[in-house]
Amino acid sequence: MLALYRGGRQAEALAHYERTRQLLVEELGIDPSADLRELHQRILTADPLLDSSTSSSERTDSVPVPRQLPAAPGYFAGRSAELAQLSAMAFAPDAGSNTVVVSAVGGAGGIGKTWLALHWAHRNLEKFPDGQLFVNLRGFDPTGRPTPPGEAVRTFLDALGVAPDALPADLDAQTALYRSLVAGRRMLIVLDNATDAAQVTPLLPGSPTCTVLVTSRDRLTSLVTAYGARPVRLDVLGDLDARALLAARLGTENLARQAVAVRELLAGCAGLPLALSIVAGRAQAYPEFPLAVLAAELRDATTRLGALEDDPQTSVRAILSWSYRALPSGAATAFCLLGTAPGGDLGLAAAGDLLGWPAQATRSLLRGLERVSLLSQPQPDRFRLHDLVRLYAAEQAETDLAPAERTAALRRLIGGYLRTGYAADRLLYPDRPPIELPIEPATAPSTSTEAWASFEAEYANLLAAQEQAAEQGWAELVWQLAWVLNTFAYRRGLQADTVRIWSAALPSAPALGEPALAVVLRHLGDALTRVGQVDEAMTHLEAALGIVSAAGEKDAQARTWWAIGRVWERRGDDRQALSAASAALRLFRELDDPVWAGRAHSVVGWYAARLGEHATAREHLDVALDMHRAQFDREGEAATVDSLGFLAQQRGEQDKARDYLEQALALRRELGNPYFEADTLDRLAQAQIALGEAARAESAWREALRLYRAQHRISDADRIRRQLEDAKP
Repeated sequence: MLALYRGGRQAEALAHYERTRQLLVEELGIDPSADLRELHQRILTADPLLDSSTSSSERTDSVPVPRQLPAAPGYFAGRSAELAQLSAMAFAPDAGSNTVVVSAVGGAGGIGKTWLALHWAHRNLEKFPDGQLFVNLRGFDPTGRPTPPGEAVRTFLDALGVAPDALPADLDAQTALYRSLVAGRRMLIVLDNATDAAQVTPLLPGSPTCTVLVTSRDRLTSLVTAYGARPVRLDVLGDLDARALLAARLGTENLARQAVAVRELLAGCAGLPLALSIVAGRAQAYPEFPLAVLAAELRDATTRLGALEDDPQTSVRAILSWSYRALPSGAATAFCLLGTAPGGDLGLAAAGDLLGWPAQATRSLLRGLERVSLLSQPQPDRFRLHDLVRLYAAEQAETDLAPAERTAALRRLIGGYLRTGYAADRLLYPDRPPIELPIEPATAPSTSTEAWASFEAEYANLLAAQEQAAEQGWAELVWQLAWVLNTFAYRRGLQADTVRIWSAALPSAPALGEPALAVVLRHLGDALTRVGQVDEAMTHLEAALGIVSAAGEKDAQARTWWAIGRVWERRGDDRQALSAASAALRLFRELDDPVWAGRAHSVVGWYAARLGEHATAREHLDVALDMHRAQFDREGEAATVDSLGFLAQQRGEQDKARDYLEQALALRRELGNPYFEADTLDRLAQAQIALGEAARAESAWREALRLYRAQHRISDADRIRRQLEDAKP
């Protein structure tokens, strides 16, 4: 041992000690003597007193200094926060004071984990003068064979100067030797593309002077738990960083000349660095082609993944396939089904409906997919596939799952959305005549606050579900989903959406029978009225009135007359509007429906006020207010108090108008009804102007303008803008 060490062969000296130790244990059942153990420790720490004839610098020069890092990525953009995070972990004053610093860089395939690790490593080479070790652990690789830890350790020992014939026989001894050789040395060890924590653990040094970077699609949770690894999660690049990456390859001026195509390229790549790199590479390979050619391929979802194929081993499809092939059978099926789900993300309950599994099993499976970065969880129990991952999953569903299995899963999912949405709607609008659904939802909101939150989370998914139901020809689901969506869309001022959802239900409604057809016609007519298409609206409403009148359905007749009144109001004929509202009132009174009779009184009062018939208006509005308060009808009360404010304005009683309208505004906000809130703000501002409260009026009008713009009520927004300009001194 001493001769090997003095000959500058420290690694072989340590290996010789390990063989001797094993021989003593196996043959004699004893440990090495104290003297031998002391010599081993002194060799391990390169004690300069072992050889006074050789200088410390000479001995240091004889020990190999590995430089195994691959080249830094040629093009790199963004990730400033992650780079700073890595540096803070590695170089903080107390970093590595007691334990080795391990940073676990995780994320999906193609997200740039290796690029980040190498970029950071090359920027900080001077911090690791004793060398850098690198190994590709091939955890997700086209070969399908992860690198065994023993194989990785042997490559490290070779780089550290251990001769093949000096290698200990078993993995534990090799690992011990590896840790001995790096002990006390300032080294960087990069473990790239790890399968899981078990593959990484034998490769972790024991010395706090070493820094380890691990990259993996797995979250390496147990590495964080057991070894204190610092997790660094990579997400897609933001638009500015993605653009910078393209500009580094293609030139800033080139991108500026083709700005429209660049926006489409960025959208198609969805921030995935691998996709951006492939697009840039293709553009460089064919500089005579305009970027619009590439953009056109990415625009179409059916050709997008094909447009991102360059090298068959490094295409987006290939990178994702390595993760997909490693999944167990059940997880692979779930991944495919997730790719077929309509909408942007998926809540836990909806995922359970899609998969047909109970909540706990669903959560466990989704977290498994998240662990290997095929799925993200941006909010607790809400899961999302990256756009390109979703396309890949949908492709695999087409090839690996039977059509009947895909159809059944989609039907379960849409049915779950329908039932949960229906339960939420009943909380938002309990006075609305219900429709019948055969099955109650497994989980449903229990308060109006939870109902609003449910719609906020699932609204986009419900729209996408209705579109899918229409494509499948599921007529009943299409119109039921329209019914469920209507209240939320209306109260949020999403009028174009209400036209869209009821228009989708119209083609198949006749097959469902006349009652359903009449509901669709009435709601579509009402939606068209709110976007100003009054002639088409009247056509649908008259058709609906004919159906329900022939059937003698008084409730449906009353609601249709109500909607017809709004058409006449839009046409500027308040007399006809009053006549239609009066017809609705007569029918609701015949039905002995105090809630809707009270609301009809309010509408009659509104039209009477518009006509200048103040006494009639006040009579109906007072009756309406009493009925609303008796029935605890806050919606009706808000509308009536607003109308009383309008009536006071008409009578020149601006102080009363302001008081009524402030009450109405508070009710609108309490109920979460921004569509009518905007109208109330407009009237309130008018009263404040009349009272000389210019600053308060400006504030109210600006809020109304914001709401009108958000609701795409362009003519109202333009009117408010002009009023603000006119009010300027």
